[in-house]
Amino acid sequence: MLGGRMKQTFCLVHDTARQRALHAVQNAPEGYAVTIGEPTRTLEQNAALWPVLEEISAQVEWCGAKLSEEEWKDVFTATLKGQKSVPNLDRTGFIILGQRTSKMGKKEFSDLLELANAFAAQHGVVRADT
Repeated sequence: MLGGRMKQTFCLVHDTARQRALHAVQNAPEGYAVTIGEPTRTLEQNAALWPVLEEISAQVEWCGAKLSEEEWKDVFTATLKGQKSVPNLDRTGFIILGQRTSKMGKKEFSDLLELANAFAAQHGVVRADT
């Protein structure tokens, strides 16, 4: 339904879906926007990342500090994306400017998961699920 009430998403997996998407575009009100992009990461991919982060967090000390699962996710995301760090507002530390994993495509998220697993293996992390 268009007209400002509901957002529509079409997965272009067959001709009928493509036709529905074309129809929605042709009938959209003036000023609406259309975005075509790779699907974002799957729930299965997301679920696979957290056990790795949990084990790394429990077993690896990084630069003299224990990091939380969220902090490790930030480290891996920033590493994957080649992101930078900036001083925080009171200049007592740094903030990593990474990327939200919810916005990553399936391939990019797969690369993130591969990076985390490789890091875990290189640092002798014992996986509970193996």
